[in-house]
Amino acid sequence: MDYYSLSDTQIACVLGSSLEQLRLEQNITQQALATEIGITAKSYRQLILGGGKMENFIAALRALNALHHLENLIPTTPYSPIEQIKLRGKQRQRARAT
Repeated sequence: MDYYSLSDTQIACVLGSSLEQLRLEQNITQQALATEIGITAKSYRQLILGGGKMENFIAALRALNALHHLENLIPTTPYSPIEQIKLRGKQRQRARAT
Protein backbone atom coordinates (compact mmCIF):
# COMPACT_ATOMS: atom_id res chain seq x y z
CA MET A 1 0.00 0.00 0.00
CA ASP A 2 1.33 3.44 -0.91
CA TYR A 3 0.73 5.44 2.26
CA TYR A 4 2.08 8.61 0.63
CA SER A 5 -0.98 8.75 -1.59
CA LEU A 6 -3.32 8.63 1.43
CA SER A 7 -4.38 11.52 3.62
CA ASP A 8 -3.62 11.52 7.33
CA THR A 9 -7.25 10.69 8.03
CA GLN A 10 -7.16 7.74 5.63
CA ILE A 11 -4.00 6.39 7.27
CA ALA A 12 -5.67 6.69 10.69
CA CYS A 13 -8.61 4.69 9.30
CA VAL A 14 -6.25 1.99 8.03
CA LEU A 15 -4.66 1.75 11.49
CA GLY A 16 -8.09 1.57 13.09
CA SER A 17 -9.15 -1.19 10.71
CA SER A 18 -6.01 -3.13 11.54
CA LEU A 19 -6.76 -2.80 15.25
CA GLU A 20 -10.29 -4.05 14.67
CA GLN A 21 -8.95 -7.03 12.71
CA LEU A 22 -6.66 -7.93 15.62
CA ARG A 23 -9.62 -7.75 18.00
CA LEU A 24 -11.75 -9.99 15.80
CA GLU A 25 -8.94 -12.54 15.41
CA GLN A 26 -8.85 -12.85 19.20
CA ASN A 27 -12.64 -13.13 19.39
CA ILE A 28 -13.02 -10.28 21.89
CA THR A 29 -16.10 -8.06 21.85
CA GLN A 30 -15.75 -4.33 21.36
CA GLN A 31 -17.32 -3.78 24.78
CA ALA A 32 -14.92 -6.16 26.50
CA LEU A 33 -11.86 -4.54 24.94
CA ALA A 34 -13.14 -1.04 25.65
CA THR A 35 -13.78 -1.94 29.27
CA GLU A 36 -10.33 -3.49 29.62
CA ILE A 37 -8.59 -0.34 28.39
CA GLY A 38 -10.87 1.97 30.35
CA ILE A 39 -12.90 3.64 27.62
CA THR A 40 -16.49 3.44 26.44
CA ALA A 41 -17.57 1.28 23.53
CA LYS A 42 -18.41 4.49 21.67
CA SER A 43 -14.83 5.74 22.18
CA TYR A 44 -13.53 2.41 20.89
CA ARG A 45 -15.67 2.71 17.78
CA GLN A 46 -14.22 6.18 17.19
CA LEU A 47 -10.75 4.70 17.59
CA ILE A 48 -11.28 2.11 14.87
CA LEU A 49 -12.70 4.79 12.59
CA GLY A 50 -9.44 6.69 12.82
CA GLY A 51 -10.31 9.03 15.67
CA GLY A 52 -9.59 8.90 19.35
CA LYS A 53 -6.42 9.25 21.34
CA MET A 54 -3.11 7.66 20.49
CA GLU A 55 -2.87 6.53 24.13
CA ASN A 56 -6.08 4.52 23.71
CA PHE A 57 -4.75 2.95 20.51
CA ILE A 58 -1.60 1.88 22.34
CA ALA A 59 -3.65 0.60 25.29
CA ALA A 60 -5.75 -1.48 22.91
CA LEU A 61 -2.62 -2.96 21.32
CA ARG A 62 -1.33 -3.77 24.81
CA ALA A 63 -4.61 -5.44 25.79
CA LEU A 64 -4.48 -7.52 22.59
CA ASN A 65 -0.85 -8.49 23.29
CA ALA A 66 0.08 -6.84 20.01
CA LEU A 67 2.57 -4.14 21.02
CA HIS A 68 5.19 -5.89 18.90
CA HIS A 69 3.42 -4.44 15.84
CA LEU A 70 4.79 -1.03 16.82
CA GLU A 71 8.26 -2.26 15.84
CA ASN A 72 7.04 -2.39 12.25
CA LEU A 73 5.47 1.04 12.55
CA ILE A 74 8.59 2.73 13.90
CA PRO A 75 11.61 0.48 13.43
CA THR A 76 14.61 1.14 15.63
CA THR A 77 17.65 1.45 13.43
CA PRO A 78 20.78 1.56 15.53
CA TYR A 79 23.53 3.90 14.48
CA SER A 80 26.92 2.45 13.84
CA PRO A 81 29.46 3.28 16.56
CA ILE A 82 31.35 5.52 14.11
CA GLU A 83 28.17 7.47 13.28
CA GLN A 84 27.42 7.89 16.99
CA ILE A 85 30.86 9.39 17.55
CA LYS A 86 30.40 11.74 14.59
CA LEU A 87 27.01 12.90 15.86
CA ARG A 88 28.12 13.33 19.46
CA GLY A 89 30.13 16.43 18.67
CA LYS A 90 27.12 18.02 16.96
CA GLN A 91 24.61 17.45 19.74
CA ARG A 92 23.23 20.63 21.18
CA GLN A 93 24.49 21.27 24.71
CA ARG A 94 22.71 24.49 25.69
CA ALA A 95 19.61 26.47 24.92
CA ARG A 96 19.96 30.08 23.79
CA ALA A 97 18.50 32.87 25.82
CA THR A 98 15.79 34.83 24.04
